[in-house]
Amino acid sequence: MDRESKGQSSEGRRSEKGVLFDVDGTLIDSAYIHTLAWWHAFRQSGFDVPMARIHRCVGMGGARLVDSLLPDSRDREVDEAILSAHSGVFGTYWPSLRAFDGARDLLAKCSQGGLAVALASSAREQDLNALRSALSADDFIDAATSANDAENSKPEPDILVAALEAVGLEASGAVYVGDAVWDVMAASKLGIPTIALTCGGTSEAELRDVGAVEVYEGPRELLDNLDRSAIGKLLVS
Repeated sequence: MDRESKGQSSEGRRSEKGVLFDVDGTLIDSAYIHTLAWWHAFRQSGFDVPMARIHRCVGMGGARLVDSLLPDSRDREVDEAILSAHSGVFGTYWPSLRAFDGARDLLAKCSQGGLAVALASSAREQDLNALRSALSADDFIDAATSANDAENSKPEPDILVAALEAVGLEASGAVYVGDAVWDVMAASKLGIPTIALTCGGTSEAELRDVGAVEVYEGPRELLDNLDRSAIGKLLVS
C-alpha cells in the first residue's frame, strides 16, 4: 500500500474529506482489455466463457471472478493457472493502456481543492504500477491500494477500508468513484456514496439500480459537472 502522505492532500494540508477512485474502467480504459485477457485465460484451461458474461464480472477480484464464472464441479487446482494466464495476457497490453479523457485533470482538481485522493484498486501491484504510469497523475494521489491490501475483493468493502486507512479518513468524509456494480455495492456497505461512470461498459440503469447517487459518461463529464456533484459538496463543506 502506498502511504506516502497519509491523511494529507498533495500540497501537504491535512484533509478530513477525500475521494476514493477505482482505476480499471474508471480512470483507465482497461475494462475490455481485462475481459479479453480473462477470455484467453479461460480458453487456455479448456473453458469457453462468453465475453459478455466475463465483462459483467470485471471489477471483482480475480479469484472471485473465476469462482463466479466456472462450475462448482471443476478441479479447483486449475484456478491458479487461470489467474496466472490472465496476468500474463494483461501484461502484454501495458504499453497500450490509456487514461480516459479528463482523468488526470479530475484527480488534480480534487487534490488542489484540498481533498485527499486515494486509488482504491484491487489490481496486482505490478498492474497498478502500469496503470499509474498511464494515468501520469502521481502528484495528485495521496495513497493507492493493491490486491495485497484486501482479504476479500469487491463487492466486499475491504479495499475501500484499506484506502480510507491509507489517507486517514472516515467513511463519512468520503465519496467513491467507480464504474462497476461491484464498486457501488462495496461502497454502499460502508455508507459511502458512489459516483458511477459508464465508460467501463455498465449501463446507467444498472448502476443506479444498485445505488449509485450520480452517473456520468466518464471522467471528463464528471469534471465538467464537479461543482454540482457529490464531490463538489465535499469541496465547499
